[in-house]
Amino acid sequence: QVQLVESGGGLVQAGGSLRLSCAASGGSFSISAAGWYRQAPGKQRAVVAFMSSGGTTTYADSVRGRFTISKDNNKNTMYLQMNSLKPEDTAVYYCYAMMKGGYWGQGTQVTVSS
Repeated sequence: QVQLVESGGGLVQAGGSLRLSCAASGGSFSISAAGWYRQAPGKQRAVVAFMSSGGTTTYADSVRGRFTISKDNNKNTMYLQMNSLKPEDTAVYYCYAMMKGGYWGQGTQVTVSS
């Protein structure tokens, strides 16, 4: 049973940084495409950053230049480095990974105080 376990969320002041991690376990396949999504209260889940299987990255306009998606194939783990955080970045963040099928993490809360 494949599982994605997220960590790294928390409370941070505006202007601060956090790094989210998403580790895949329980399967024999590597993460190919990877994405981070977020859902704020009363809003739909939306993509924040995405990395294709070829390594091409795309970002939502609201986070471009502040967030960076990456993955470590040796650890089968993906990351989201978030810098210059703003209160509007407050949301539950979910990782998504393609590994012979699509899988979601359990979500981690990120709260940015002003």
